[in-house]
Amino acid sequence: MKKNELQKLNTEEYGSILNQAVEKIRAARTMLARQIAGTTQSVYWNLGKLLFEKQLAEGYGSGVVKQLSIDLKAEFPDMGLSPRNLWDMKRFYERYYLADPKLRQPVAVLPWGHNLVLINKVQSLEAVAFYAVEAAAKGWNRDLLLNAIKLDSFSLIQKQIKSNNFNETLPAVHSDYANEVFKDNYNLGFLGITEPLKELELEKRLTEKIKAFILELGKGFTFIGNQYRLEYNGKEYFIDMLFFHRHLRCLVAIELKIGSFKAEYAGKMNLYLSLLDKLEKNKNENQSIGIILCADRDHLDVEIALQDINKPIGVAEYQLLLPKDRLQALLIDEIKKAEEG
Repeated sequence: MKKNELQKLNTEEYGSILNQAVEKIRAARTMLARQIAGTTQSVYWNLGKLLFEKQLAEGYGSGVVKQLSIDLKAEFPDMGLSPRNLWDMKRFYERYYLADPKLRQPVAVLPWGHNLVLINKVQSLEAVAFYAVEAAAKGWNRDLLLNAIKLDSFSLIQKQIKSNNFNETLPAVHSDYANEVFKDNYNLGFLGITEPLKELELEKRLTEKIKAFILELGKGFTFIGNQYRLEYNGKEYFIDMLFFHRHLRCLVAIELKIGSFKAEYAGKMNLYLSLLDKLEKNKNENQSIGIILCADRDHLDVEIALQDINKPIGVAEYQLLLPKDRLQALLIDEIKKAEEG
């Protein structure tokens, strides 16, 4: 581009072009890295299968594997084909060859070092699937993966009570994915809130920092708008924030609440979702999902409120990362104002 042409572009337009170019390069590099990892795992898988089928075992087959390592390294010196690595390939195959393909798929795209950590540190195949999916989705390096295992993140997630009715209101495949996409807790510390605020102010700040909010929500979300207007039977309704999720292929309505969860919030969200499905949902899209985002919730209150609701609704908490005593004081003060009003 010539200098005068560059001058015609304002800073925002050029920034957009640059960001898109960077994202395309990063996406291509990620795809290439996964393809390389997948090819490497395929080679290791087939070598492990060969050792397994030849019934070689450490001790009885050690001499054979040692000689095999020498000859293979002479032919492929850059592949790391030590005896120890060859035995690890056999363990890799033994562990997963009877496993569900849904498990083998995320494992196949991980670097070999990650798979060695999973083989050596994680016993349950269910836990392996969890860590493999998390590592691939979040780009964990080996140290982060090991740290998550040491923290026993899998068990912590299992112990969490899901505050939603997805299993009862969505098809099985859709509900499983929805449970993966939506979290029970969201961190809104990026807002820098240091004083009491009302729901509209919280919505305004989230809208102003929508990119940060989308990053916290996770991959696949596209922001449609706030105070999204619906009209039916001569009445107007406004949804705090409306998104579309690319992979779930559905509209996602988010209602923001400063105080604790109340049962009537579920009824209101149920109405919004009915209107979205009736007025906005396309034929090739799945039914809309609602998330009630509040400062606090009681699981029993949520369970009783959702038990007869026929639309998929989740209730999540948010944290503002203020000091605990200040945060509690702000929320208690706001709740009291709401109750008095």
